[in-house]
Order: sequence, then structure tokens, then C-alpha cells
Amino acid sequence: MEQEVKATEGGEKRTVRRTAWLLGGVGIGIGVCALGIFLVMPTMMLKVHQSRYDTVQRTCEALQTAISQEGWSSPRVRKTTKSIAKHGQNLLREVRIVELCNAEYAKRVLTDHPEVSTLMPCAWGVYEGDDGNVYISGMNMGLMGKMFGGTIAEVMGGHVAEDEHEMLSGVIAQ
Repeated sequence: MEQEVKATEGGEKRTVRRTAWLLGGVGIGIGVCALGIFLVMPTMMLKVHQSRYDTVQRTCEALQTAISQEGWSSPRVRKTTKSIAKHGQNLLREVRIVELCNAEYAKRVLTDHPEVSTLMPCAWGVYEGDDGNVYISGMNMGLMGKMFGGTIAEVMGGHVAEDEHEMLSGVIAQ
């Protein structure tokens, strides 16, 4: 009888060890995945495209034309470099922000989720890169929409992302 008890205790110890190793492995796996997401997320959240135009001014004009042709509005272009200079700070390169809005899409999102107003209007950054080229940056609306789900996924991750792709297609370098 004593041998049976000892054999059972040994089996329990092996089971506990296996369970500890399994849980430890799962924990390490989760940690590695979280670290990977943390490191990759910034490059996934922003999309950067080279402009086919050689100046920030011309790129902004082309974007505004494309925005209008797609049925959107561009409430304004913020001259960020000049705005910052008014406060005694100077940027070495020109940076502007082109705002764009589609009132129908905005209404659909804000009716259900007014907290998302912080992301509106949509905007693209237009700036001179270190290499002398002009770039357009913007949020990855498809990915962002999927992260929120529901109406936001349908509108921002679907319609907005598709429309933005169309608007940018004639402005970015191929």
C-alpha cells in the first residue's frame, strides 16, 4: 500500500511540474507576442507615402483637389511650421496638415460614438523628408477601424479607408 501512495505522489509531482512548465511557456509566449505588437504597432498605425510632387505646397494643392473630387471637403490646411515659429520655435523643414472631412461619414460615427470626435476631422501630414522628397503621412484607417469594431469599423475601416486610397492614388509616387 505504501508503494501505491508513493507512486501516486510522484505522479502528482510530475503533473505539477508539467503544468508549471506549460503555464510558464504560455506566459513567455504572451510576453513575446505583446513585445512584438508593441514594437511593430507604430509602423502599422501610420502610413507614409512619397508624393509625386516636389514641394509641400504643390502636394497640398493636389490633395485638396483629390479630396474635392472624391466628394469630401478640406476645411483647412494648417501651416504647422509657421504656427510653431510664432511661438519662437523653428522647424528645419516645412510641415503642413491637410484636414479632410466627409459629413455623412462623420455623422454616422459620431451618432454612435461621440468620443471618437478626437480623431476628426481626418488629416494628412505633408512634410519635407531628410532626403529632400515630400511625404504624406496618415493614420491607417483600415487597421484603426478594425480595432474599434462596429460602426467605426464599417465607416472608418471601410468607406473612409477606401476613399482615402482613391484620393491618394493620384498624388503619391508609384
